[in-house]
Parts: sequence; structure tokens; C-alpha cells
Amino acid sequence: MNFDTARHNMVTQQVRSWDVIDKDILAAMLKVQREEFVQVPQRKLAFADMALPIGHDQSMMKPVVEGRMLQALELNPNHSVLEVGTGSAYVTALLSCLADQVHSIELFQDFTEAAKQKLDEHQISNVRLETVDFYEFEPNQKYDRVVFTGSVNEVPAEVFNWLKTDGQVFAIVGNDPIMEARMYQSQAVFTSYFDTVVGKLVRKNQPNKFEL
Repeated sequence: MNFDTARHNMVTQQVRSWDVIDKDILAAMLKVQREEFVQVPQRKLAFADMALPIGHDQSMMKPVVEGRMLQALELNPNHSVLEVGTGSAYVTALLSCLADQVHSIELFQDFTEAAKQKLDEHQISNVRLETVDFYEFEPNQKYDRVVFTGSVNEVPAEVFNWLKTDGQVFAIVGNDPIMEARMYQSQAVFTSYFDTVVGKLVRKNQPNKFEL
């Protein structure tokens, strides 16, 4: 399998056709080797239009959802980003191409360790990784963007205290089969972008049952 050709086809035939037109996002998705961030047995499926399991009952988003999410964020090279849910670190790597600094937090230590190895292999140095339960997280800085890679029922009010002036929050909100991707300017003000379904953001000691 020619991974370069498959990656190009993923970007041009899937992501681009789902109205992702930002040239920087498309360039990042062409650059970052998605096959390196999936489990080895799944590599031939790395570019398929499907979510892929990564362990702990977690999954990578579909490429089209990742692209639309990045476009909704409207990142610029001066932005600082908090990613809630490192997962495979593929989105983390894409964020690192589009923002100045990325702080990515993850519940599962083995995900964090694998992410560090993968990001080091790709010589990505503007990402800080941390293993912590989001529901116990206390940031020591403010961010231009906060992005949730797992869905929630609502965005906790305290998250908006973590934002810089004009900062925004991306979250996929709702329950299967109806979830909506939103960019929040405040807890009461948001813009809806697209419908999708992704797994819930999990909590320590309640990996598959907790819902916010």
C-alpha cells in the first residue's frame, strides 16, 4: 500500500469534499502521517472514512470530522490551544502545525507515553503533554482555544475562565444519535457547525458510564 497516495486521496476526496477548504489544514493533513498514529493492525484502514479503535474503548475520529473541527477552530500561528483528550495524538500533531503552543491532557497514561514517542519521532516540539483527569484539571495559564476530542452533554462553566480575551471552545455536544459540533464564545453563545457522533469524554473510574 502506498501511504502517500492514500493520504493524498483522503485529503482530496474525503476531507476537501466535506467543505474543508483551509489550505493550512489541508497541508497539515497531507504532511502528518496518519498511519503512524493508528494501531499497527489498523494501518491499512488509517485513511478510511471511519472511526478507528485505539484502546481503552476509545476511537480516533473520522478524518472528515478532524478536518471540519480544525476549520471551525480558526487557528492562527500565535494561538495557544488546550486539547482535552490526546488519544492517538494525531489531532495533537495537526494542532501543532497550526498553532504556536499546544497543551494536551489525557486520562490514560499509556496514551500519553505513546503520544510523546510519536511526537518526538516527528520532531514536534511545541506540544506539552500531561496525564490528568479533565474533571480534576486546574490550568496554570489561559488559552486562545480549548478543544474537546470527546463529546459532552454540556461544556462546564469553569472552562470559560480558562480562555484569553476572545478565546473560544470547540465541543461536540449531545447524545448518540444526535450530536452537534459547536464553537462557544461563552456558555450561552455558540455557533453550530455540523452534526456527528463521537465517543464521550471519559472520567477516571468511570470510563464508559460517566456523562457530563
